[in-house]
Amino acid sequence: MSDGGQLPDPPENREPPGPQPIFLLPASVTVLAGLLAAIHLASTLVLNAEGQAQLAFWFGFIPLRAIIADQFEGGWLPLLWTPVTHAFLHAGWEHLLVNTAWLVIFATPVTRRYGAVPMLVIFLLSAVVGALAFAATTLPELQVLIGASGGVAGLTGAAVRFMFQPVVFGRDPITGEVRPLGRRLASLRDLLREKRARIFTLIWVLLNAAIPLLPMITGESVGIAWQAHLGGFFTGLLIVSLFEKRGEDA
Repeated sequence: MSDGGQLPDPPENREPPGPQPIFLLPASVTVLAGLLAAIHLASTLVLNAEGQAQLAFWFGFIPLRAIIADQFEGGWLPLLWTPVTHAFLHAGWEHLLVNTAWLVIFATPVTRRYGAVPMLVIFLLSAVVGALAFAATTLPELQVLIGASGGVAGLTGAAVRFMFQPVVFGRDPITGEVRPLGRRLASLRDLLREKRARIFTLIWVLLNAAIPLLPMITGESVGIAWQAHLGGFFTGLLIVSLFEKRGEDA
């Protein structure tokens, strides 16, 4: 195998142009994005303000339940599902659109490389770890976490491990034809060595780490769960290698 740019197909091997699909997203990404939109649309059309508050109360993640469960309706029981369900709720259309756009961008390459189930596992597990990071940095304050950003950040971290790597080519032992084999999964050391991956990762981490400093500059609180972003990102960055096939570089 050798690294290099993509080789053009000889004219005799090129397929004639045909109709192209309108939607290029994997079905699982389309379904997940549609589910997020459907839940928010239903909540805005069906529920009044009190109903939406109850939805966030029962399905948003409230870390303080773990400390004073007896003061919350339902006690600590919602902590069994809210580390996951918070990722399917959003505070408004802008919040939903930003998360959905980010989801489409990074869930697509992860799904094409690993499949629907691994993509969903990374999304959900990153949402859970993001919720735990949120709890660790907000307790004992009363805070409610909603939004898919922790899970989406995990998909971002997973994609960073391979999307900046060069395409690897191999020669078919029978036909001798040179074929693209895909992009290798970079080790964490290689991730820091590759300039584009290093810059993307550093900018992403620094921007999120700087969010808690914004109130000192603007004088206003910022309702962005940077803790969930960072927790989710590093979760995806670390666990993606579990889904590489045996025998591949990881």
